[in-house]
Amino acid sequence: MFYLKPASAALTGARANIYLKRVLFSGRLRSTFSATTGTEQQQREEEDGVRGRGGGSARSECPGQAGRGREDRPASAADAGATAANEISVDFEQTQEAYRSKDSLELLRSLVVFKLCSYDILVDKNKEVMDLGKKVLGQKAFDQLMKMTFYGQFVAGEDHRDIRPLIQKNQAFGVGSVLDYGVEDDISQEEAQQKEMNTCAEKESIGENHKEAKYEAHKQFSGGATGVRSYVYADEAKCDQHMETFIKCIKASGGTSKDGFSAIKMTALGRPQFLLQFSEVLVKWRRFFTFLASQQGKHGVEVLEQRLELTRLQEFLTKLGAEGDFYGWFTGRKEESTGYIDMLDWNSLIDDRTNVPHLLVVPNVKLGKLEPLLRKFTTEEEDQMKRILQRMDVLAKHALENGIRLMVDAEQTYFQPAISRLTLETQRIYNKEQPVIFNTYQCYLKEAYENVTMDLELSRHEGWHFAAKLVRGAYMYQERERAQEIGYEDPINPDYESTNRMYHRCLDHVLDEIALDRNPSVMVATHNEDTVKHTLRRMNELGLLPTENKVYFGQLLGMCDQISFPLAQAGFPVYKYVPYGPVNEVMPYLCRRAQENRGFMKGAQKEREMLWAELKRRLASGELFYRPVY
Repeated sequence: MFYLKPASAALTGARANIYLKRVLFSGRLRSTFSATTGTEQQQREEEDGVRGRGGGSARSECPGQAGRGREDRPASAADAGATAANEISVDFEQTQEAYRSKDSLELLRSLVVFKLCSYDILVDKNKEVMDLGKKVLGQKAFDQLMKMTFYGQFVAGEDHRDIRPLIQKNQAFGVGSVLDYGVEDDISQEEAQQKEMNTCAEKESIGENHKEAKYEAHKQFSGGATGVRSYVYADEAKCDQHMETFIKCIKASGGTSKDGFSAIKMTALGRPQFLLQFSEVLVKWRRFFTFLASQQGKHGVEVLEQRLELTRLQEFLTKLGAEGDFYGWFTGRKEESTGYIDMLDWNSLIDDRTNVPHLLVVPNVKLGKLEPLLRKFTTEEEDQMKRILQRMDVLAKHALENGIRLMVDAEQTYFQPAISRLTLETQRIYNKEQPVIFNTYQCYLKEAYENVTMDLELSRHEGWHFAAKLVRGAYMYQERERAQEIGYEDPINPDYESTNRMYHRCLDHVLDEIALDRNPSVMVATHNEDTVKHTLRRMNELGLLPTENKVYFGQLLGMCDQISFPLAQAGFPVYKYVPYGPVNEVMPYLCRRAQENRGFMKGAQKEREMLWAELKRRLASGELFYRPVY
């Protein structure tokens, strides 16, 4: 039994249901409560109306409550005046403020580079164009040309000494850095495919008749496909080399900036084939829970709200041929059992996989029976997981020692479930006191909202800091091509507008949680001005101040300065994603970035107009030779 204080008279009907639902599930109270409040979109709009207001917490009235204290009384004129006085607005139209950190030659370079990047043929054929340039100019002259143009625009320098001036200049204007050592394996697509496919051949030749298409080794899995960063597995020694590279980047970040970030990629720390296998295990197990929920009448209910009745679950699985004691295992783990489990409880079986392998069974549709989920998850796979986590542990300790945070980049969907899970394991250890490890969520994925809400709920339940970077996504063309070629459902949202809605939905949910207890942190990594304005508006509504350092903003170096620097000057924590490395070794990185951001580059008309406007202003005011002072 629990006591729930009645909500105010204003919370009636559907809005009251949403408020009550929020209270029950935020407190992790097990119940069969289910609200039916119309369509999903209506629920979100109404829920935003309930939660999206400033004020203190109502937790003193109901432990675990996730409502907002001001709902219990109408807002007064004084409240409205105080809220308006605390609101912070940012003007993104002032070119002088936007480009205060740039001299005129830098503005001119930006104009030239953005214009060149707007031509599809140069983006699509960038490797051929660069190869031709090297032949005509020679390597030394070509490198110098790159430093004057593309490399100079998007890369900070060749090593930790070269990058220091730019990092310090940006920091003087309030912009921090996410350092990324941009060197990638310089091998051909054919070499990458052959190398990785050969390492997969032995395992996939035995007993893989029922492997899901999405998680099959495929030529694009190798990393050699257009627009994809190449970390091709050679051996464990190579992974250790990658780890040492990341350690150098961490030290460089700690030595050049305060409160900075260092970016890492999980595929550099272990065998991608293992990540592929583990991802399949995680997805099948999660899908099985959804199937079981549908058998108990929970079809269409959001994942976090699905509850399985243990008695019915045991009966159903026994009929299917399962021999494990699900009921006894779950009830035996808790002093007081409610008789229901949710997705978080269900996933805990994976955590305890070595002790309860007999419980990890999933239906094989073709055979019409249950089969072991971890049949192919051998001792070697367990060892591979341990080695990746050990390398992550080393990197996390170096990050703490150097006073910076780790940003784990998102990768392809067939790797991402395993990457997120391993990142979460590290967050459980290192995010207890402060947000040290940030996971990345790609909002162009159809399942993005589920992923964000699940991990956020787990962090609240276990008592560690949820820390996320929200991006739209970088692998759309490759993902869609692979899904079509192999034959599985496209994991990407159908269009840009649906991706926008997903991004804002995920963002709103995290912002609401920050407003409740100031525990989560989020980096809004976007070049979309409307999304930035939406974030500022929501922060004002929720009473979130930039000085709290809970909401960060991030853009790529050399892009969207008209967003980054005005935000920084207004007091918001802003970071540039800063790659560095030798010119000839970073060029594959630049090629990939150009292709990933082709849509933005073609649509960067406003940025080019602002650059022209600032150059004209400086010319008219006699400031053409302006030099930033800091």
